[in-house]
Amino acid sequence: MSTDDLQHTALHAAHVAAGATMVPFAGWSMPVKYTSDVAEHTASRTAAGLFDISHMAQISVTGADAAAFLDHALAGRMSALAPLQSKYTMMLTEQGGIVDDLIVTHAATPAEAAEHQSADHTAPQHYLVVANAANRDAVLTGLAQRVEHFHVTVTDTHRALIAVQGPAAQAILEALGERLTLSEQALDKEGNPVTLATVRYYRTAPGTFDGEPLTLSRTGYTGEDGFELSIDPAHAVALWEALLEVGEPLGLVRAGLAARDTLRLEAGMPLYGHELTTETLPAQAGLGRVVVTAKEEFVGREATLAGPAADAPVLVGLAMTGRRAGRAGYPVLHPTEHTSDGASLVVGEVTSGVLSPTLGHPIAMAYVRPDLAAEGTELAIDVRGTALPATVVALPFYRRSKES
Repeated sequence: MSTDDLQHTALHAAHVAAGATMVPFAGWSMPVKYTSDVAEHTASRTAAGLFDISHMAQISVTGADAAAFLDHALAGRMSALAPLQSKYTMMLTEQGGIVDDLIVTHAATPAEAAEHQSADHTAPQHYLVVANAANRDAVLTGLAQRVEHFHVTVTDTHRALIAVQGPAAQAILEALGERLTLSEQALDKEGNPVTLATVRYYRTAPGTFDGEPLTLSRTGYTGEDGFELSIDPAHAVALWEALLEVGEPLGLVRAGLAARDTLRLEAGMPLYGHELTTETLPAQAGLGRVVVTAKEEFVGREATLAGPAADAPVLVGLAMTGRRAGRAGYPVLHPTEHTSDGASLVVGEVTSGVLSPTLGHPIAMAYVRPDLAAEGTELAIDVRGTALPATVVALPFYRRSKES
């Protein structure tokens, strides 16, 4: 795909003006970094990073059967979501492979959900499905193919999406003052209207920015506290600039794809196309808990119940010493087992790897033989012809403190 064929987010001109290095990503022109990917990573861990994630698909599912449809189409039980609650889930193939990993939100307020109940389940329901940019078409096609007899409408909303991630994220949004308001119909556990401080993790609140409709979710892909803000693309630049104005005194920096990738890797979060593919079953990736096999039916249920083959590789974390990191595609070796010609036996493959900016040593995720997946197992990674020691460790590599 040529540069002229790439799609641009509503913030593209702002990225270019800020000196971002732009790269093709999933058919979009996206900022990979603005200054230093390590500096942007570190700012997100210690203060906050501002990310344009408008390339991700935001798909609206509405209709009287929306909950039942998503229970059928996806691996989780979406009908169990409370109003304005979100959940991590997956779309599977009939063979149990992963089409995409998703965040699904029950987008109705408590009052709207009550209306659906009182109307004998005939009032429209509303759910929002956020999919990876590279899988927009696959997820839209998969949903369309699974509509069958359900009374639902599936719509690609094409909204802008901005993430503020880091320990200062809440303070930055609070600094917007009255420009950012949350709907009084979004309620906390005690039945009171939510504030930024009381929006819980994986909860959503409708609101406004400068009077324009906005949806705020306490979600993210960095392992830090943070929010994702969905807004009409026409108002994305105003929101972006307002966040920078109030956030820069609090340590907020623009952050690109490179920092987002190292942040998610430290947090042990899988990336589609690396840790997750249509050839991967959730159980292999340590995500079997995401699939609700107690549901009577859903696409991929039989294959999930059968499970992967006994010798199917499983995902592990690997920690190394020194400064040289294993990268995606590098072979994982057994330190003592060899082939007939004396070469170290290949027992797996790295899916993601980096010199961790936070931890100061190389980390990687890899698929390895299941008998080598126990924590503490000593392996090696072939880094450009040199076998470097690596130890199986528990995921995630990094976990934020509860105080941050």
